[in-house]
Amino acid sequence: MTANEPTLPWSAPLPVVAPTGELDMESINPLAVEIEAVLAQHDSIVLDASGITFGDSMFLRLVLSIHSAADLRIAAPSPAVIRLLGVVGADTVLRIYPTVEDALAA
Repeated sequence: MTANEPTLPWSAPLPVVAPTGELDMESINPLAVEIEAVLAQHDSIVLDASGITFGDSMFLRLVLSIHSAADLRIAAPSPAVIRLLGVVGADTVLRIYPTVEDALAA
């Protein structure tokens, strides 16, 4: 597994996708494919954002498109994700939780 491949702990009540590393135009596709596969079977998803070290506009676009299509819960966002979402004001419309457990319980 590379640093940008998401993991799916299917034993959770909701699917949790936990990508790591940098998510930009060059590396976003595996995450998008995994999320698409999850959303084909579920209408809710938890994005464990704790391992994301960088996200660009492509990552932001993916997050906002998931948000418009499904029940997206962002858990444990890293400082890079918090900054990105805050700069564009997306933190005011997205459901963000301090931990994966909080996101799953919501």
